Amino acid sequence: MASRTDKAGRVAAGATAHPIAAGQGIARGTVWFLALSVGVIIVNLTAPQTLVGPIAADLGLPPAQAGLVGTASLLGYATGLFCLVPLSDLVENRRLTIAMLGAAVLAAFAAAATRAAVPFLALLFVLGAACSAIQVLVPIAAAMARASERGRVVGDVMSGLMVGILLSRPLASLVADLLGWRAFYLLSGASMAVLIPLMRLRLPVRLPEARTGYPALLASLGTLLRREPVLRRRALTAAFGLAAFSVFWTAVALRLEAPPFDFDQRHVALFALAGASGAVVAPFAGRAGDRGWSRPLLVAAHLLTILAFGLAWLADRVGGGLAPALAGLTLAAVVVDIGVIGDQTLGRRAVNLLAPEARGRVNALFVGLFFLGGAAGSGIAGYAWAEGGWPLVCAAGAGFGALSLLSDLLGGASQA
Repeated sequence: MASRTDKAGRVAAGATAHPIAAGQGIARGTVWFLALSVGVIIVNLTAPQTLVGPIAADLGLPPAQAGLVGTASLLGYATGLFCLVPLSDLVENRRLTIAMLGAAVLAAFAAAATRAAVPFLALLFVLGAACSAIQVLVPIAAAMARASERGRVVGDVMSGLMVGILLSRPLASLVADLLGWRAFYLLSGASMAVLIPLMRLRLPVRLPEARTGYPALLASLGTLLRREPVLRRRALTAAFGLAAFSVFWTAVALRLEAPPFDFDQRHVALFALAGASGAVVAPFAGRAGDRGWSRPLLVAAHLLTILAFGLAWLADRVGGGLAPALAGLTLAAVVVDIGVIGDQTLGRRAVNLLAPEARGRVNALFVGLFFLGGAAGSGIAGYAWAEGGWPLVCAAGAGFGALSLLSDLLGGASQA
């Protein structure tokens, strides 16, 4: 019997749901469109990390609270993952994605016009929640891909996500230097608005398989977390990894604006652009996972994260002038990006092989938990910088990397 949906896009009672081309393969053009889309949307979550200085100064936030600029959108994103993304197992996915993207556009425009700190942070929270539409798009790609190519497809879409994360920092800094930080949110809102009609044309319809109501879906999140040890392990290590990532990228902008660097936003943009080279690891990590190499590469990713903060600490203490210090910080940026991106890509591949009937909720739990780690890292970065400067920042980041490694080693091979 043909599938039927009601006005909300839910699968009608008694109808048979047929996910779009499930497991039959996905066209490369669709993969790259999804990669581009998630790259454009994710910019809103990480760009504030390099805009902490000008935003805090404009809105009157003290140094110890400056990290809230990076924390608000990440907390909103995590909330959206827990409360909105589970709807992808209940509501037709294209309609849900477009509605969430429309809310993100409105929040971005409103943030650009806000003049007070508390409303601005609240709008960043809403913007972050709406941007969780990303995690409706990723399961669409995973559902369409064949099992044998799922790691590659997820890695390719993730490469768009990670390029968006990494380029968001230089892009935001450059726009802030030329036009002011508010212009960044205007441009971001406009970019997402352009995606909406394209999604109407390019996204296939994906009918969910769930046969339950929204409260039951939310309640099932706890059941899934208890039932799936791989999900718990990968979410935990990814949370510690993203915390380390956020510590570095929130605090490094503050470090570069201080002596001996004295960088302006344009120079910070160039530095962040150099760090973006770490994004190339995502598709390679996905392919390696398909070949059964996940376990050793996960351990290597955690070790690289710890190493990055050792390099960052040494860069701040090396003699010989500005050039060696800057080279050391740049190398640290590339290494921390490679470590965290590798961990996230392999983790995402692992969880997308679990519970296909609940893929939206599995992704919501995985990404929501690790973005809570990212939000914690952003908040701790501001405090560490205010209380102990760069050495305390490096210690905090290395500590999160060590926790990621330790939780993985204690999980055992069965948890990979």
